[in-house]
Amino acid sequence: MRMDIDKIRQETRGLGDGKIFLNNAGSSLMPDIVTDVMVDYLELEELSGGYQVANVNANVLEEFYDETAKLINAKAHNIAFATSATEAYTKALSSIVFKEGDVIITTADDYISNQITFISLHKKLGVEIIRMKNLPDHELDLENLESLIQEHHPKLVAVTHIPTNSGLIQNVEAVGKICREYDILYLVDACQSVGQMMVDTEKIGCDFLAATGRKFLRGPRGTGFLYVSDRVLNEGYAPLLLDMRGADWTEYNDYELFGTAKRFEHWEKSYASMLGLNHAIRYANDVGMEAVEKYNRGLSQKLRENLKESGFSVWDWGKRLSSIVTFSGPGGDLENIQKTLTENSVYFSVTYKNSALIDFTHKKINGIVRLSPHYFNTIEEIGKVSEILRASLK
Repeated sequence: MRMDIDKIRQETRGLGDGKIFLNNAGSSLMPDIVTDVMVDYLELEELSGGYQVANVNANVLEEFYDETAKLINAKAHNIAFATSATEAYTKALSSIVFKEGDVIITTADDYISNQITFISLHKKLGVEIIRMKNLPDHELDLENLESLIQEHHPKLVAVTHIPTNSGLIQNVEAVGKICREYDILYLVDACQSVGQMMVDTEKIGCDFLAATGRKFLRGPRGTGFLYVSDRVLNEGYAPLLLDMRGADWTEYNDYELFGTAKRFEHWEKSYASMLGLNHAIRYANDVGMEAVEKYNRGLSQKLRENLKESGFSVWDWGKRLSSIVTFSGPGGDLENIQKTLTENSVYFSVTYKNSALIDFTHKKINGIVRLSPHYFNTIEEIGKVSEILRASLK
């Protein structure tokens, strides 16, 4: 499958003014259509009020569930809209009744907010947090995971597909196979993988999968979604705090859960944002995630090669690497890199040790610069940034 990069760039107004945008792991540039439909929808709300516009556009808004399901190989009834990946993730966690002594198995590379949430569960409920080991090549030690499951009988296994501060792609499919074998609930944070590469919930075998709109999906901030498996829905899992979007009030002191993943939503949401995310996901589906993944892999591989050849330290460890490229200068320098990139209108991100405490402690570094190319970037831009950075070392 071949993408029309020129057309994609023409449909992205934010690529003007000579900038090179390489912060897609932070908050990407939206396609023009995403912004346009949101502005149009808000103008309709201005004229007619939110209720009327939502009623008239009910069928259009429902398309969000179909497009999202198509993106991750699921069904529409498995999808819930969320305001962020974190909201989706914590709602999934809140649907699990934890008690003192229960065990969550996770990894050393899980996202900072997830790690803090796990620690909070430990402090408040006495839930035990165990992190599986990594192999010398930084891949997950699956034998260790299976041994931990046999020993501790965890309530949940939780894995971040791609850490935010490393290019590592964790083997979520192999973890899912083990979780299914032992009938363990499985939660995947796909915040950095959805929109960047192919994500298939059937192959992963997860019970929950959380994602955001603002990163590689190229949607608006304040959007995301949660995938909920049929098993979880059929067994009656629901977020701790429901509202009328999740259940029908059937008796004075009772309710009946709705059958779909929408039970994980709240009734009030920004429908303009939901519509914008729908168009961002449709755009990704139309471009084709197989083509996006292949193209992104080429960009990131070239960037890593160039950085290493120039003398930078690249900190992405693992067999499979993503479109997140992390590096530092000689002696761990970050300041000179930041200054150089800023002066040349290159968009980037910087992360310090407190956001990846375990990983950065193991690597003996205090921080990294992160460049995250995406399918609207060109190989010429990668070459230009590489030259800019190479010159900064002279």
